[in-house]
Amino acid sequence: MDNKRREQLQQFLYRFHLGIEGLEELNTALIHPTYAYEHQLPRDNQRLEFLGDAVLGLVITTYLYQEFPDLPEGDLTRMRAAIVCEASLAKVARQINLGELLLLGLGEENSGGRSRSSNLADALEAVIGSLYLVGGLKTAWDFILQVFTPALEVLKDTSVIDSKSALQELIQQRGPENVTYKILAEWGPDHARHYKAGVFFQNRLLATGEGHSKKEAEQEAARAALALIKIQG
Repeated sequence: MDNKRREQLQQFLYRFHLGIEGLEELNTALIHPTYAYEHQLPRDNQRLEFLGDAVLGLVITTYLYQEFPDLPEGDLTRMRAAIVCEASLAKVARQINLGELLLLGLGEENSGGRSRSSNLADALEAVIGSLYLVGGLKTAWDFILQVFTPALEVLKDTSVIDSKSALQELIQQRGPENVTYKILAEWGPDHARHYKAGVFFQNRLLATGEGHSKKEAEQEAARAALALIKIQG
């Protein structure tokens, strides 16, 4: 690794207040398999991507579990999937200009690989894996919460009073079809009934919500759906 590359990586760590060494691991996290093949390098970023995927899942799962104590498992699962999907990861990677640091093979470079979502998502997970190896879970945790803050804040900001109207408006911006609601379950005594509602679009369940009335449950389902849609852009 030459001095210019070393300075690039140090500047990247500095941006996120990560006072750690381990530039070799970080550099490996940004090596696309085509670059490793063309330069006959022993390692690319695929193993670090595998590790980073697990670390990212743990951090996001813990965050959602702590921040949304009343949401059922199904909604937490859908929220996590929305945050760690390729589209969301690539969006985060673009926001932090990770593509500028990628090392790509000539063919991959010439075919637009520096802006390709799959490359960006893989590299972000690999960077997380490298930070975990060098700095431990706290370092990886701090980095994840920094770069994913906009996506995570969306989950809190969608608690509008009339989520059903907000969801309808958002959906109808994309076409004439609208969402529908269905009560999936109800339980409890007559004086304290509890309801679970689902919101559907094109016969696909977007999210569920619970409440002490059907209307409240539908509002909660709409709020969860809004969060998922906004995260994925």
